[in-house]
Amino acid sequence: MSQVRYKRILLKLSGEALAGDKHHGLDFEIIGAVCDTIKRCHDLGVQVGVVIGGGNFWRGVKDGADKMQRSHADSMGMLATVMNCIAVADALERRGVPSRVLSAVEMPKFCEYFTRDTAERYLNEGKVIFFSCGTGNPYFSTDTGAVLRGVEIEADAILLAKNVDGVYSADPRKDPNAVRFDHLTYDEVLARHLQATDTTAMTLAMDNHMPIIVFELKDPENILRVLQGENIGTIVKED
Repeated sequence: MSQVRYKRILLKLSGEALAGDKHHGLDFEIIGAVCDTIKRCHDLGVQVGVVIGGGNFWRGVKDGADKMQRSHADSMGMLATVMNCIAVADALERRGVPSRVLSAVEMPKFCEYFTRDTAERYLNEGKVIFFSCGTGNPYFSTDTGAVLRGVEIEADAILLAKNVDGVYSADPRKDPNAVRFDHLTYDEVLARHLQATDTTAMTLAMDNHMPIIVFELKDPENILRVLQGENIGTIVKED
């Protein structure tokens, strides 16, 4: 454990990143690379909780905009996260890493119902835990679900593995002058409306003093680099 900075983490994976160049569905080469890295973290003794977005199948607020009632669209997004969690948990199990999928919505045919005590027991048993269905409620993003679960399991940090390599002053895909930040406070992110997470997730992290590290998933090894203390991406925390 002396090799790592964080002993218990909540890893948030972008659903879109798991689709790769197909931009939809699942790319099992990418999933395999991600799982290889998670296994290395697990082998170091790190306790790992995982939240996966559903954007590779369905983003409620985007795909259902003006076409569906928002709660119904968000429910479909929650189901997308279950599919992603089952797929990645299966890939980890194939690598010899015991994994469990917990859901904020009861669906006993597919996964167990989430309680904090169940998650705590599984983490202490050395299992990787997947938290599906976000918060279980519409109008909340999977980033908010990730921070909520991270707070509940008393993680040392939230690791947000996204499609960009940190938090920028503007969208780097649209503004060539956008500047990437190495360090930010919660107040700076909120005051400047920076796109690290949605405001609900950031406020929840701030209220619970939960550090957030935003980095790029394109190279899954970045997960391990963050764990070992390398300064990549952007860290958001108190002064």
